Amino acid sequence: MSKQAGLLPAIDLTADTPCCPPLAQSRVPAQTAAVLAPAFKALGDPVRLQLMSMIASAKGGEACVCDLTPAFDLTGPTISHHLKTLREAGLVDAERRGTWVYYRARPAILRQLAGLLSVEPAAVA
Repeated sequence: MSKQAGLLPAIDLTADTPCCPPLAQSRVPAQTAAVLAPAFKALGDPVRLQLMSMIASAKGGEACVCDLTPAFDLTGPTISHHLKTLREAGLVDAERRGTWVYYRARPAILRQLAGLLSVEPAAVA
């Protein structure tokens, strides 16, 4: 870790304003990369990417694990592991209601990730 790392402001991934310019415009600072990498890593698995898509596009903004599990040819504990990974990466929130757990995407973090990957057209001279 660099000597300056402790002097940098904390990165708020829940803010409505971008954490940093798109990576096509400037280099991603090391601290920002360290904060964002776990979310990208979590989405790097095909099952987790599909789960994230199902949760983010669910009617009412949330999805019950009881509706997610049957969509895959995987065991319940395996789906739970993938959902835990998404939760620990900060991509989803979870709420237990009786027997079931309901998952909700965290839109601000998804906007941060999307903003970092956006590619703006080059200005015409």
